[in-house]
Amino acid sequence: MTQDSTPYKIKARHVKFDWSQTPIQWIPGDPSSTHIINVLNLLFPAGELWFCRVYNKALPLITNPALRDDAEGFLRQEAVHSRSHGGVLTHYYKAHGIDTQPFTRQLDWLFGKVLGEQPFGLKIGKTRFWLRQQLGVIAALEHFFGYLGNWVLNADGLDVANADPTMLDLLRWHGAEEVEHRTVAFDIFRHMGGTYFERCFHMLSTVMLLLYFLTRGARFMHERDSGAGKYRGFILGWRAGARRRCLPSFWKMIAAALRYFNPRYTPHHEGSTEQALAYLATSPAAQAAAHGGNWVRSAG
Repeated sequence: MTQDSTPYKIKARHVKFDWSQTPIQWIPGDPSSTHIINVLNLLFPAGELWFCRVYNKALPLITNPALRDDAEGFLRQEAVHSRSHGGVLTHYYKAHGIDTQPFTRQLDWLFGKVLGEQPFGLKIGKTRFWLRQQLGVIAALEHFFGYLGNWVLNADGLDVANADPTMLDLLRWHGAEEVEHRTVAFDIFRHMGGTYFERCFHMLSTVMLLLYFLTRGARFMHERDSGAGKYRGFILGWRAGARRRCLPSFWKMIAAALRYFNPRYTPHHEGSTEQALAYLATSPAAQAAAHGGNWVRSAG
């Protein structure tokens, strides 16, 4: 029931993507922007599978029927997100001779051990307290993913740069669904008793984790792209990409993070559900899924 005006049911769209013609630098001539965004493809398979494990634990404890219905839709969408970005690792990177496991193993450790059922060996995984902390981390991450989803729906710089249509549709389909369900994680965190202090703590932790993995992941991918040239560094790469409108403004992302610390914060105004649904009504992958077909690559 997260639409801007009238309630509706959040649903999963079982999309498929054909990576056979996608070049390693899917933003032509811009390896920095390509590989900074590529970190999301590394992050999402393990991260969103962890979301699903946490939500499966939380569902029986959600007493609001409408919120539980939203949570079930959120869970199904996140499962498809994990699978779809996992397909990038399996079918796209391997086709270009890139072994992502040295990096993704770190993410498996983060979501399986640090944020899993026995963090640092402590047997607190089955407590309501730890579940609430996990939900708090998800709410903080979803704030960023909702922001990025809204950004990519409006990122005309990617169109001007002739970004690969398959990757662009993956990002915009995913981004549209992040905008579509942007209120769910925050509402469930509060429903489970999440406090303002916990919210601030989890956002600070999330910012540090994202910066760590973005900087390391961008270098990791750049160094494995033989045509990328010398790595200029994360900050210079981001600044150049933002100027081309192929990356979001770093300072606007900081402003988005700061909004989360406002005691009156709500994610309802972070993006437009109508715009998200309008894209999903034209997305090649989403439309093919809706009609039981396979994704057909557009001419670009």
